[in-house]
Amino acid sequence: EAPTQQRAPDPGRGRGAQEGGDVSFETLDVIREGPILRVWLDRPERRNALDTRALEELARLYQGLSTDFETRVVVLGGRGEAFCAGADRKDPPAARRMAASSDATDRERRHASQIGRRAARAIEEAEVPTVARLHGYAIGGGVVLAAACDFRVAAAGTWFQVPEVDLGIPLTWGGTPRLVHEIGAARARELVLLCERVDAARAERWGLVHRVVPAAELDDAVDDLARRLAAKPEVAVHMTKTQLLAYARTAVQGDVTETDGDVLMAASRVGVARRSFPAG
Repeated sequence: EAPTQQRAPDPGRGRGAQEGGDVSFETLDVIREGPILRVWLDRPERRNALDTRALEELARLYQGLSTDFETRVVVLGGRGEAFCAGADRKDPPAARRMAASSDATDRERRHASQIGRRAARAIEEAEVPTVARLHGYAIGGGVVLAAACDFRVAAAGTWFQVPEVDLGIPLTWGGTPRLVHEIGAARARELVLLCERVDAARAERWGLVHRVVPAAELDDAVDDLARRLAAKPEVAVHMTKTQLLAYARTAVQGDVTETDGDVLMAASRVGVARRSFPAG
């Protein structure tokens, strides 16, 4: 089936209403190919860095999958040279609303500070299987978005880095417990505290990615995985994903990421962070 521009899921509306009109995105390129929805981070001039709008659009799209019954698999990739450079340091997500000089209420600042966590959680809790198509590099928040996907396929030569500690802030957006769950505490500690680049081969050994393929074969490998998932019995896949999410929640035994935004706001006022994110 020829690719067509996707009518984006509209949270809270049913399938019939969704067919009645389009929802446009500024930072995403969303394309439907039959049961497969391809979501591209589409800010190549900024290396797909994540600003407020990008995170809001990701959250809205993935939350809307609960009433998008045409989609069976979502593939998340990045346009241009890389998957994602992480939070936009020139225009940090929600920085204007979190600033002491803004007219936001204290509770509104708390809500704004959790924008990255909401986007990552929406991907993680999507009601269909999700696949991350990774190339170039994934940095900081880009690693968090990839880790929120059910499957991760990377081109050889891709590298990963979580530089937050060196920038003067902790890893937030729910990233630390998500990495502990996906790759184990020892590897998460190494990735988050040392802030070193991890190449695709090591990422595969750690479980950060499921498969590494030659760059020229990346799209074929991602397409094959997506089609295999889309061809499986729909209800069984949905039930199994629901089970996996439930088991993951019991393993966490308390979600301290509810205060990630507060931690981020506090850390952002310290000298190193203020120099790293001058717009904040």
